[in-house]
Amino acid sequence: MSGHSDEHERTMAFCDIALSQIKALRQPATPRNYEIWYSYATGYQPSLNQKINETLSQNGTLSEADLDNVYETFLAPSRLTDRINTVGSKVMGEIEQVMAMIDAAAGSASTYTESLADMSEMIGASDREGLRAIVEGLVATAKEMEESNHKLEERLSASKKEITELQVNLEAVRTESLTDPLTQLANRKFFDTTLQDAIAFARDTGEPLSLMLTDIDHFKKFNDTFGHLTGDQVLRLVAMSVKQNVKGQDTAARYGGEEFAVILPNTVLRAALTVADHIRRAVMTKELMKRSTGEHLGRVTISIGVASLQPGDTAAALIERADNCLYAAKRHGRNRVLCEADPEVLPEQAMQVA
Repeated sequence: MSGHSDEHERTMAFCDIALSQIKALRQPATPRNYEIWYSYATGYQPSLNQKINETLSQNGTLSEADLDNVYETFLAPSRLTDRINTVGSKVMGEIEQVMAMIDAAAGSASTYTESLADMSEMIGASDREGLRAIVEGLVATAKEMEESNHKLEERLSASKKEITELQVNLEAVRTESLTDPLTQLANRKFFDTTLQDAIAFARDTGEPLSLMLTDIDHFKKFNDTFGHLTGDQVLRLVAMSVKQNVKGQDTAARYGGEEFAVILPNTVLRAALTVADHIRRAVMTKELMKRSTGEHLGRVTISIGVASLQPGDTAAALIERADNCLYAAKRHGRNRVLCEADPEVLPEQAMQVA
């Protein structure tokens, strides 16, 4: 399909950029260095690009230590696991400290109880001065207990705040692992898991489920003409339009490259087509402008394919039908929405079955 051919050419352009950077900086063409510069070329991780640009601006090159730092911070498969482990260790440390404080408080309470028992025995055989000493002892012991409880309350309050902050950090790590960094939509990993769950739920409840696949028209032309930074701007614009037109249980994700997907639980085909057309119209009404120069770049359009879950469907089967509708829309003029019931799609599906 032409869309897959465009993806091949676009990714090959990223390859050329990555190799050019390696050659220009005379770095070893190792898989790690290639991965760093390929990610830089795509621009999918703006923070990685910013780090590299700052380092190049300051030093004129990237040392091995710089490359190690970039890889470990942004690309190493273990980076999220390490962050989760770090947060987990801090939580355990807080819990251990709190338990130690509780043990100390329990010891103080036990001592206080023993002191009361001893003084109770002494009261019966004491004179006036003895009673005064006993009362003073009780007051002193009560004050010590009060101070101990106050310290415990302060420590528990501080620990509660610390653990709350660690929970927020842990959730941020989890969210990062499931979010596309460029568009801030769900990533492919989250999409795959959510679609499987949505299909299982639809089967159990008998509720409808629809899937929408979206592809940006002539995206390669934008990249070739205006550069991949402008291409990134186009991706963000489409992502924003998708996000603004889905709600509730719907899941919008970056499916790959310039393709987006929307999972629509409890949504029949007709309603899904309405959502798809709202997204299509929202995209085409926005005019692109090159931020660096203020130059108007025209408008961008998208093509959308929509399919609904059928009995016996797997996730792969549902995706394939939506994908067929998407590329039928692109072959029949682009900037349109097609579903599996449309006449433009039906003959092609019949030919594939035959």
